[in-house]
Amino acid sequence: MTNFVPAGKHKLPPLPYPYSALEPVISADTVRIHHDIHHKAYVEGLNKAELAMVEARRCNDFSLVKYWENELAFNGSGHILHSIYWTVMAPECYGSEPMRCTVQKVTQYFGRFDAFMEQFIAAATKVEGSGWAIVAWNPAWSRLEILMAEKHQNLTQWGVIPILVIDVWEHAYYLDYQSKREQYVKEWVKLINWSEVERRLVLAMRRKVPLFYADEVD
Repeated sequence: MTNFVPAGKHKLPPLPYPYSALEPVISADTVRIHHDIHHKAYVEGLNKAELAMVEARRCNDFSLVKYWENELAFNGSGHILHSIYWTVMAPECYGSEPMRCTVQKVTQYFGRFDAFMEQFIAAATKVEGSGWAIVAWNPAWSRLEILMAEKHQNLTQWGVIPILVIDVWEHAYYLDYQSKREQYVKEWVKLINWSEVERRLVLAMRRKVPLFYADEVD
């Protein structure tokens, strides 16, 4: 497969827009710190954990397997979710609207689109501690679901494919909103790139999970 990533070779994806593109909802400083420091740390942590396990297999020494497996889960999940997070946002002036497949699948299960959005906003606002709200396609049930991830390596449904995610760890909004997470969430939904959500949903229904913006997945 063309998207095969060897151990220790994960890369920080470039932003699909300038640091200032999401203002006034998210400041350039927040985007720069979030992407260049926090997301980069997940990539580096994931690569380090993978190479540690390569060495463990070479030496047949798994005494630290519990630690490195936790690092794989934590940093790998952080890298995947952040990669999706950057792509599902666009400048507020972009003004995209939910597209046909997204509307169809949302209304099929959630009934009203506005009820779906209200649940998503509530999930993002109320998830305990630092975490995420995630709209995911569940292939096992052939429908969408909204999930809260208090710790992003936990609290999932096995096999789901995220198509829309919002980061509500404090580093995602504190410079701009201080402790007002709900305000951040309600402003953030104005940035949703619905054409990218549509693309991800269509690919998810084919069991595909692109990470970088406009990735083509074989």
